[in-house]
Amino acid sequence: MAKTTHFGYKEVGVDDKQGLVREVFDSVATNYDLMNDVLSMGAHRLWKRYTIASSNVKEGDRILDIAGGTGDLALKFREKVGDSGQVILTDINGAMLEEGRKSLIDRGVFDVEFVQANAERLPFEDNSFDCVSIAFGLRNVTDKEAAIRQMFRVLKKGGCLLILEFSKVENEMLEKFYDFYSFNVMPKLGGLLADDEQSYQYLAESIRKHPDQEALKTMVIDAGFDLCEYQNLSGGIVALHKAIKA
Repeated sequence: MAKTTHFGYKEVGVDDKQGLVREVFDSVATNYDLMNDVLSMGAHRLWKRYTIASSNVKEGDRILDIAGGTGDLALKFREKVGDSGQVILTDINGAMLEEGRKSLIDRGVFDVEFVQANAERLPFEDNSFDCVSIAFGLRNVTDKEAAIRQMFRVLKKGGCLLILEFSKVENEMLEKFYDFYSFNVMPKLGGLLADDEQSYQYLAESIRKHPDQEALKTMVIDAGFDLCEYQNLSGGIVALHKAIKA
């Protein structure tokens, strides 16, 4: 039998998911920053700021930001590593990569490197980065275990992995409100502001299909990391997993 995986709440062929996800992000790319601000009421910027603060990145470090989208994390990492460091932003989606390039150039940043790459097959040498990050991208990856193994491979010993992703809400009342907002408000706003209700319906569904905090922690440990801890943000709407390659 052909292998299947989830695309939101739908079951699709493993070989089909990547193309379906590409279509979603081709559609949302030009409105991505606006919709993030609107849908999270600006909270995504605080979550990313916390991620940067948790990274322990220093001047001269080499950073890989996977599924880096419009470059929010890459911009902050560039400030921390200075002229002696390097930041590489990858995304599987060409439209998102182009939006990231334009966003950083508009901010006067010209030395971040952009690479179109699949997180499951990273085109980088073993033990070559001090920090690897992925923010709100892992849930869209078809083979998450393979992607995390790739992140482990390219990290230097002692290097840090940061996974910022939507997760399992802790409080029952908050969960009910969040479910209502996700499935009744988010898609409607997507239709109103970006003329794309369907893509935002998928994004809401993809959050629910993503592994919860403990399941993702287990996946990270199984990939080879000796230490992984997570911090819930905004009541578990988002979680930051931080792992160290011993």
